[in-house]
Amino acid sequence: QVQLVESGGGSAQAGGSLRLSCAGSGYFYRSYCMAWFRQAPGKEREGVAAIGGDGATSYADSVKGRFTISKDNAKNTLYLQMNSLKPEETAMYYCAGVQTRWSPACFRWDTYNYWGQGTQVTVSS
Repeated sequence: QVQLVESGGGSAQAGGSLRLSCAGSGYFYRSYCMAWFRQAPGKEREGVAAIGGDGATSYADSVKGRFTISKDNAKNTLYLQMNSLKPEETAMYYCAGVQTRWSPACFRWDTYNYWGQGTQVTVSS
């Protein structure tokens, strides 16, 4: 059973930075798509960034140039570096994983079958 545990959320000022981590069990990062999603109250869950087993990445247009997704296979850890944060990015952030080849589907939340519990990010103006 794969388990994912996020950490690193918290509060930041607009323009500030946070780094999220997602620690996973098992040797799955090498052959999995991994992603970060976020969901604000009253809004749909949206993809933020995704990374494939070979390191291919994809980002939501709204975060390109500001967020960076990465992973450390040796540590079974996924990261999301978030810079120049905006108040509208206040949300619960979730990491997710699925054993599949890299494809556009890796950016869809319904592709994923493993989810963390989420970590809250609050950005104040």
